[in-house]
Amino acid sequence: MPAASITQEMPCSSAEVFALLHDYSRRLEWDTLLREARLTRGCTIAQKGATSLCIGKPLGGCIGIETKYLTFKPGEVAAVEMINDPPFFAEFAASIRHTDTPTGSLATYRFQFTARPRYLRWILHPVMRYVLQWETRKRLKALALFLGESH
Repeated sequence: MPAASITQEMPCSSAEVFALLHDYSRRLEWDTLLREARLTRGCTIAQKGATSLCIGKPLGGCIGIETKYLTFKPGEVAAVEMINDPPFFAEFAASIRHTDTPTGSLATYRFQFTARPRYLRWILHPVMRYVLQWETRKRLKALALFLGESH
């Protein structure tokens, strides 16, 4: 199962980063990948057990991934797993861990996935891993820039 980890310095505390990251009413203000982000299935706030749907922009294939929060500890860590059946993904899970530093914080995003169809995994896994890493770096940098501008 392909996996990766990306760490980004943030210009403010873990609590501030965590709060903005999981505020779906503000997600599109900074997120470079998404054209839609919302809580689903009657959920009104991000928390353990809540579900959300994130749909990529056209260049990202407009793929919608619905996830369920497995872990939600404000200012520390959140983890999700995919619960829908989008194209190209058989499985997807991710977590983001926050650590305060003397000058702000660090956000470390980890993901793992399994591609489908199975017979194309030999080519899909390296390509999808590369694209997901690139997009994640871009998104975390955009989040850091947004937070830096709002302070």
